[in-house]
Amino acid sequence: MVRLGVIGCGRIGRVHADSIDVHPRAELARVHDPFDAAAREVGTAFGAEWGTDVDSVMGDPSIDAVVVASPTPTHVDLLTRAVRAGKAVLCEKPIDLDLTRVDACRAEIGALADRVMVGFNRRFDPSFRDIRTRVEAGEVGPLEQLTIISRDPVPPPAAYVATSGGLFRDMTIHDFDMARYFLGEVVEVTATGANQVSDEIAAAGDIDGAVIVLRGANGTLASITNSRRCAFGYDQRLEAFGALGMLTAANQLPTSVRFSGADRTEVAAPYHNFFLDRYTPAYRAEMDHFVTAIETGSAPSPGFADGRAALVLADAANESLRTGATVQVVGS
Repeated sequence: MVRLGVIGCGRIGRVHADSIDVHPRAELARVHDPFDAAAREVGTAFGAEWGTDVDSVMGDPSIDAVVVASPTPTHVDLLTRAVRAGKAVLCEKPIDLDLTRVDACRAEIGALADRVMVGFNRRFDPSFRDIRTRVEAGEVGPLEQLTIISRDPVPPPAAYVATSGGLFRDMTIHDFDMARYFLGEVVEVTATGANQVSDEIAAAGDIDGAVIVLRGANGTLASITNSRRCAFGYDQRLEAFGALGMLTAANQLPTSVRFSGADRTEVAAPYHNFFLDRYTPAYRAEMDHFVTAIETGSAPSPGFADGRAALVLADAANESLRTGATVQVVGS
């Protein structure tokens, strides 16, 4: 049984606690949060020891691995301490908002970076993974175009936006990783953005919608469309196109029930309206991969280098947005 600790008992920490709780070969040993009430609530809910002293997690030799689900500015310090304490780490994205700090962290932990997994859970979504497997098998021929659409139902709170690092580092970073999952190395980024949704986001100096075009090293093109608002729910679609055909992943609904009547046909319930409803299977598959990597002593994927590469693309998109120019990318 793999024993895990969760650091950070906010929304994403609870997601990971649930994934550990339902995993047949994992045990949620301890949860930590600097806020007593949050740690107590999650610990009690999942039957785990809880506390506000992070050393109770880092210093417990019976804990095999740590999930870092705390705010982004704490990630580098916590993952560094955890791997030095001999633990594997699943760190939520991004590793940090500053590429310099990411590189300094990589230099400091050295070979221990192979024990770090970065939380790009969408790689484990059954639909996206199936498409990638079939693309790799040549079903659509050489991949020519990849289309990724990701829109949130409603904008996040202003307080969140202020510390998020901006749309590209916070939201699009998942899509940058998905593009790399299909394209491999990305060599070129062109980004444009707008403020059409939220005055609060504009006041924070951020954009609330964007379209980004990427070029892979082999010439494959990818487009990413983002918005902080979507009237019909959580919009998560993907299309892989090649000479032999196309593979698509559509939005998902709670059930397959449709209504047809005299004035309307094929009427369905709304799409999922929350990332947990859409991606719970992906989070659980992600945890299974992490647990299996610990059991087998293998390096988990996506790893530290993938986290860095996605941040490189986010920085390139910010530069393109600022300058209006296409940005050449090295090392993505």
